Amino acid sequence: MSKGIVLIGMPCAGKSTLGVLLAEALDMGFVDTDHSIELFVGGDLQTFVNRNGYKALRAVEEKVLLTEIAHGKVTATGGSAVYSEAGMDHLKSQATVIFLDLPKQQLELRMTNFTTRGIARRPNQSLSSLFDERRVLYVRYADINVDCGNKSIKQLLAELVTISTEHLSC
Repeated sequence: MSKGIVLIGMPCAGKSTLGVLLAEALDMGFVDTDHSIELFVGGDLQTFVNRNGYKALRAVEEKVLLTEIAHGKVTATGGSAVYSEAGMDHLKSQATVIFLDLPKQQLELRMTNFTTRGIARRPNQSLSSLFDERRVLYVRYADINVDCGNKSIKQLLAELVTISTEHLSC
């Protein structure tokens, strides 16, 4: 079974959008773990966080990640996947992990729904604080960092196809 590709990064970095396009370009399956979590909890992420808290979302996310089969597909993770060491180790054993590294300033421009997006964050935690906290974890788990600053979807897709093709043939 061939290795897979796992995309990590902040919400709005382009994991889902690029993941679908990359899977299509590589003729692989695609999974969005946020969608898998929504199926698991029976509703949207924000409603779950409102009812159960961000720590409960992270716990459910870990359960979902540990059941995920990343071989032979592109997997777009939720932004908080990196809080689960066990989940990330599981994915890394099956796939090349690529960090979509979008600069904080561009992320702030893209994310217009920070308080309603269903993000696993501490109450009242700012986007800037969350970015700083998570970026360290993204770098820790990534096999490859892709600088997404000032690049179009087309440019990023071409870069990801090249990287993925090299790593899938290893």
